[in-house]
Amino acid sequence: MKNAANSQEARDIAYHFHGYTDAAAHPTTGPAIMARGEGIYVWDTNGNRHIEGMAGLWSVAVGFNEKRLINAATRQMSELPYYHNFNHKSHGPAIDLAEKLISLAPVEMDKVFYTNSGSEANDTIVKMLWYRANAMGQPQKKKLIARNRAYHGVTLAAAALTGLSYTRTSFDLPEDRFLHTICPDYWAEGREGESEEEFASRCADDLDQMIISEGPDTIAAFFAEPVMGAGGVVVPPKTYWDKIQKVLAKYDIIFVADEVICGFGRTGEMFGSHTYNLKPDVMTMSKQLTSSYMPFSAFMMNKRFYDPIAEESGRIGVLGHGYTGGGHPVGAAVALENIRIIQEDGLVENARENGAYMIEGLKTFLDHPWAAEVRGVGMVAALQLGPEDHADYSPGTRGNIVNNALAANGLVVRAATDAITFCPPLIIQKPQIDEMISIVGKVLKSIE
Repeated sequence: MKNAANSQEARDIAYHFHGYTDAAAHPTTGPAIMARGEGIYVWDTNGNRHIEGMAGLWSVAVGFNEKRLINAATRQMSELPYYHNFNHKSHGPAIDLAEKLISLAPVEMDKVFYTNSGSEANDTIVKMLWYRANAMGQPQKKKLIARNRAYHGVTLAAAALTGLSYTRTSFDLPEDRFLHTICPDYWAEGREGESEEEFASRCADDLDQMIISEGPDTIAAFFAEPVMGAGGVVVPPKTYWDKIQKVLAKYDIIFVADEVICGFGRTGEMFGSHTYNLKPDVMTMSKQLTSSYMPFSAFMMNKRFYDPIAEESGRIGVLGHGYTGGGHPVGAAVALENIRIIQEDGLVENARENGAYMIEGLKTFLDHPWAAEVRGVGMVAALQLGPEDHADYSPGTRGNIVNNALAANGLVVRAATDAITFCPPLIIQKPQIDEMISIVGKVLKSIE
């Protein structure tokens, strides 16, 4: 087995170009090759068991090797393995899923559009916003506002929305229509003596002033995650979303809620928009929609967003946009079964209750000299590394040191600079959380 694993490693280094990997270092570092999964665990080709503390990529809600999803895919593959939704065509799973998603929405939604990834969904929303502006005779209304440290994907438009430098540097992304306002991270961005609510007011004022400076008639939409994921699990400060939504309403700006990480139970409600009483015009969904058993994504939109687009396609004669795999019948069937499992097994409630238990467990490390803050909601959290008084704080290597040590001890998590992020499958139970917390404690003690 070891020889086979070594052969796989050599072939990976020889032929496989990885995303989010230092390609120059990969021949020396080599890959960790996963062979199988069960529940919250994965095993590598050397037989080592790992707790998947990131649910893959923020996405495997029901755990690894869920037989109901495997059976749903198998059934659909045997009935209609593929069809599309071009040229007035459709199929049952896409129709059923659209109806289900509309029924789950936190606000009234009108239509669902299918794509293959969160990046594609956000990229498509950008195109639709520009199409809509032209349809409404507002050719100047093309600018989009996101936030520093936001993550909205890596296609051209989605990466331009993303507010993280590593998705932008050296890629020559479009810049002229993409703006970024302040990140709502009270720990990193709050000023001395400033309360959470005062910080939230400053965030809303920063957005307001940006809109005024650019011209309200030029702003097409505001994109935001209810809780930021890849930016370090940034939980919005008190009153933040109330204040931000008032600014958007003041200037009649479309609000796109990126629910790719937050959706389907992660925040302890079905959507992050439920958790924070958001009223978006558009909602982006992927990841936990199928527990990532199939590449699949979608976005919902209200009539305000949809109607001008439909009218313009009537004038032209066709909506010249779509994907070969958009609304794939196997992916749609898996998504429907995945949502059934989340609802029937009470995984939203489990995220809320056991997520609070996980967050309390992480807070026990706040007396460690490297631990500065624990933040989280539902079953997603971060342990921020850095001094409590961060006036002279400069992001360094602490995140990588802790992340690598956790991996060596059988816990897969992720470092967002110096924030260690936790996002285990929604099925995790208290004894497994204790196991995860024990590994964190062991690693922090060794560092101390």
